[in-house]
Amino acid sequence: MKKYAILLLIWAFLFTGCQAGENQNSSVSETSSLIHSADTPEKTELHSADIFAMDTYMNLKVWSSDNGECIKQASERIQELENLFSVTNPESDISRVNSSNGMPVSVSDDTVTVLQKAFQIGNDSKGALDISIYPVLRAWGFTTDSMQVPDNNTLTQLLENVDYSRIQLDGNQVTLPENMMIDLGALAKGYTSNEVIRIFRESGATSAIISLGGNVQALGRKQDGSFWKVGVVNPFSPAENMCVLEIENKAVITSGNYERYFTDDEGNIYWHIIDKNDGYPADNGLVSVTIIGEDGLHCDALSTALFVEGTENAVAHWRQSNDFEMILVTDDNRIIISDGIQDSFTNQSTMPVEVVTHE
Repeated sequence: MKKYAILLLIWAFLFTGCQAGENQNSSVSETSSLIHSADTPEKTELHSADIFAMDTYMNLKVWSSDNGECIKQASERIQELENLFSVTNPESDISRVNSSNGMPVSVSDDTVTVLQKAFQIGNDSKGALDISIYPVLRAWGFTTDSMQVPDNNTLTQLLENVDYSRIQLDGNQVTLPENMMIDLGALAKGYTSNEVIRIFRESGATSAIISLGGNVQALGRKQDGSFWKVGVVNPFSPAENMCVLEIENKAVITSGNYERYFTDDEGNIYWHIIDKNDGYPADNGLVSVTIIGEDGLHCDALSTALFVEGTENAVAHWRQSNDFEMILVTDDNRIIISDGIQDSFTNQSTMPVEVVTHE
């Protein structure tokens, strides 16, 4: 199986984010500076927070007139959600479900919302997104940083218990069959970015941009009225931008084979996005999928689902939808974009761009 190492990062021009190791505690550093906006009658200040949570570095920037109260609330909300969704915190909703031995478990409204989205996208993608893949991911060592290639017998046995459709959700009661485990890693940061933007909006802020480990989401436009510019790095030349997007009130979320990967003794490269059809890293023609839309949770889930689906199925999935746009990067050096972002997309690479439309 021939693999290519890809280092692809998505970043907003105002800040950058990077991956880091496991850490259950968040550290917050806040700064502020006075901003005078011609369009805003009251003075607003730039408030910024750098946070480590959900196994990644996060950066929040908001222009508000509330003395930074909204960014403090957002920081607390991030910690609250990490405590609910963490697969390693024994008191989290997810850990309690995973250790339930088939018995129903009461979970929070937040967890219910994320589970419902996981089931929806799982259905829409014919199982390409399956939150019960966690034991297979763990067998590869991606959750422990003890990475290895599991033997086929191990994968076969684990895949027998990978089927999200067997999970029962009745109100706030979750029943997970025995020998199954779940992980919300493909959705948690998207839901969290939604919540941060909600807190900012409810505070009266009209301009903000956040990066949760590369998941970028914007509120409104910049203070000067211009669009936010978000760059996606060229996966085949990581020192350069592949493209630039202009956005407002949108999330831009990428999944690719760059976040966690390792190389075996024969030089094969394996990444953490697993195809449940065989238990191996998804190798269906795509090296990167970027989803653009108003709902961060939806975009986060779709970025993983479309990556696993592969090029043709990802395009078909988009054509059946009307609630997101996409950028696909194929393993033969092509960029495929949906027609809804033509006017906001600038190609900065030498790769050809194909625009797909609804047929």
